[in-house]
Amino acid sequence: MPVRPLPALLTSALALTLTVLPLAGTASARPASSCSAQAIEAAATDGPDVEALCAALKGLPDKDATAALIRVGGKGSWHGVAGVRDLRTGAPALANARFRAGSTTKIVTAAIVLQLAAEGRISLDGTVQQYLPGLLTEDYAPITVRQLLNFTSGLQPGASLGDSTEEMYPHRFETLPPAEVVAASVAKGPDPEYAPGERQDYGNIHYTVLGMLIEKVTGDAYAHQAAVRIFRPLGMRHTSFPAGPDPRVHGPHNRGYDRIDGKLVDVTDWNMSDRWAAGDMISTTADLERLLVGVFSGHVVPEPQLKEMFAVPDAVDATMGAPFSPFELNGRTVWAKTGSRPGYHTVVAATRDLSRTVVYSVNSTDARGDGEAIARRFAFPAFNR
Repeated sequence: MPVRPLPALLTSALALTLTVLPLAGTASARPASSCSAQAIEAAATDGPDVEALCAALKGLPDKDATAALIRVGGKGSWHGVAGVRDLRTGAPALANARFRAGSTTKIVTAAIVLQLAAEGRISLDGTVQQYLPGLLTEDYAPITVRQLLNFTSGLQPGASLGDSTEEMYPHRFETLPPAEVVAASVAKGPDPEYAPGERQDYGNIHYTVLGMLIEKVTGDAYAHQAAVRIFRPLGMRHTSFPAGPDPRVHGPHNRGYDRIDGKLVDVTDWNMSDRWAAGDMISTTADLERLLVGVFSGHVVPEPQLKEMFAVPDAVDATMGAPFSPFELNGRTVWAKTGSRPGYHTVVAATRDLSRTVVYSVNSTDARGDGEAIARRFAFPAFNR
C-alpha cells in the first residue's frame, strides 16, 4: 500500500466518525514469561514483588486498560507486558512499544534548563522579562526561571482545545501553536491572589514558557536541544517529538483507547503540538528508564542544579519539585512524575539512591482520570519490599 502524504491522511482522518470498540470478546494477549509460575517462584526476596506485579497485569484487557508495560530496575529487575496491541485484531501488546509520554516530557525540559544554568548561560534567579523581553505585559511582577520550574510563576492556564477528552476529541487534528497558548495566558493577567513564588499551581503553561526560553537562549529548536543534550547521550534511540502537527505515533506501538460518551474509541492518532515542551514526547519504557537513571545519578544535570528537581518550594499548596513529587511507600521516599494523554498513562518513579525504579506505560481507558488508581495497581507493587 502506498504511503499517503500527511495532508491527505489528515483529510481522511477528519472525515472519520467515532469508532466504537467493545472490550468483550477480544482475545487476550499471550501471558508474559516474566509472570510464569517459575518466574514468580524464582523472584529474589529483596527484589520487586513479582507476584503482585503479575496480579496487576492479570486479565488485561479489562474495563480499565487494554495493555500495560511495566519495567522495574534497581536491586532486582523485572519486565512485564500484558494486554493487546489492537482491539480489532487481538494481537498481543508489544513490550518495545512507543507511546505518548505526556508530562514526563517536563523532566527533559527541566534538565535542559538546569544544564543551561550549570553552563552559566542563564540564572535560575533571572527573569522571564530578562530572557524573553516583551512576552509579558507591564502588569506582571518579575517571574524567575526557578518559579517556572517549580510551578509557582503565577501564570494562568493558556489557550486549549478543551478541558476533557470528550471536548478535545473533535479538535484532535487541529494545531494550537505554543505561542498562542502563552499569549492567551498572558492576556488573562497574573494570578489575582498570589504573587510569583507564593503558590504552586501545576500546569503546562510554566513549561511551555520554559520551552520558549530554551529556544531563545540557545538559538535552536527545543526538540533538537532535547535530542543532542538528553536523548543521544543517554542512548534514548526510540524517543522523539512529532514533526510539528503530525498526529501519528511512528514505529511499533500499542493502540490507545479512551471512553468518550460511554463508548470506547481509538484515540491513538492525535496532534499534540500544543503540549510541546510540557507534554509532546514519544518514548518507550526502556528509554524512560535510561532517562530516570541518568537524571537521578547526576549524569544529566550536575549538582548543585540537580537538587532543584527535588526541591519542594515553601509555597501554598506545594507538593512537588521541578518536576518530581515525593511519595512515602513502605517507609521509603519515592520520587515520581506522571504523564497522561488520551489512551496513554505513564509513570516514572525511583528512590533517590536508585535502589528501586519503575517505569510503566498503561493504555488506560481513562488515562486523564484517576492517575492514582492506575499507579496503585501498576506501580506501587514495585515498592512492596
